[in-house]
Amino acid sequence: MSDSPLRVVVAKPGLDGHDRGAKVVARALRDAGMEVVYTGLHQTPEQIVEAAIQEDADAVGLSVLSGAHMTLFAKVMELLRERDAADIVVFGGGIIPEGDLPELEKIGVAKVFTPGATTTEIVEWVRGNVTPL
Repeated sequence: MSDSPLRVVVAKPGLDGHDRGAKVVARALRDAGMEVVYTGLHQTPEQIVEAAIQEDADAVGLSVLSGAHMTLFAKVMELLRERDAADIVVFGGGIIPEGDLPELEKIGVAKVFTPGATTTEIVEWVRGNVTPL
C-alpha cells in the first residue's frame, strides 16, 4: 500500500447551486488526511473528468441535489471509461431516491450516500474502498 494520501475530487455537476454538503464532505475528507480538490459549482461532467485526470485522483465524489443524478452520474462514468480512467472510484450523495440506487450501482457508481449519512461514515467508506492508484 502506498504511503501517499488518497486524492479525491469533490464536484457539483449540473445547475444545482447548493454546495454546503459538498464543502462539508470535502472538509471532512481533508481533515482525515486526504488531498481534496473541490471543483466548485456548475461543473460539467467533462470538466469533472478532466479535473480528476489532471489531479491524478483516486476517487471522485459527486454531489447532486437537482434530480439530474441519473444523467450526470452516467455521463461522468461514460467519460471516465472513454478516457481510460475507469479505475477512478466514483461515489456520490444527495437527494437520490432509493429506487435509483441499483441503476447507479449497475453503471459503476461505487456508493451513494443519501441524506442522514454522517461525515464519519463517508470518511470510513472512502478509506475502506479507495486505494491510491
